[in-house]
Amino acid sequence: MDFKSKEVINITDARRLGFVQDVCADLDTGKITSIVVPGSNKLLSMFSNENDIVITWDKIKCIGDDIILVEI
Repeated sequence: MDFKSKEVINITDARRLGFVQDVCADLDTGKITSIVVPGSNKLLSMFSNENDIVITWDKIKCIGDDIILVEI
């Protein structure tokens, strides 16, 4: 799957979090453990990832063609 072309939306407050920036996986099992979405101040801190939102796999509720719904 190409996660980087999918927008992430929080179903708790219907907030658009942005597009997937990175995917983390367990190298032993090959399973995805989390996705990373850039934080809101990414333009101000282009080379910093301290504002990034890491969403664990258990928080992902649905993966569609264009969006990923999460509950955080």
